[in-house]
Amino acid sequence: MSGHTARRRWLAMVGSRLAGSIGAIFGLVLAARAHDWPTKALGVAITLSALAVIAIVPASFAQRWRTPPQP
Repeated sequence: MSGHTARRRWLAMVGSRLAGSIGAIFGLVLAARAHDWPTKALGVAITLSALAVIAIVPASFAQRWRTPPQP
């Protein structure tokens, strides 16, 4: 694997973590500033889904891109 490929994969993993973090912050702000319960529920749902993205997506990238064992 070339250095460019490894760098692109690392950036994809970091980018997915960053996007999830931004989504979680957005969901928390939305839930905190909401005045009605449907909007609060939407903020909580966005936060939970963003946290799932942070936990699942980088791990699946790492598993997909893992170097195969040498024979």
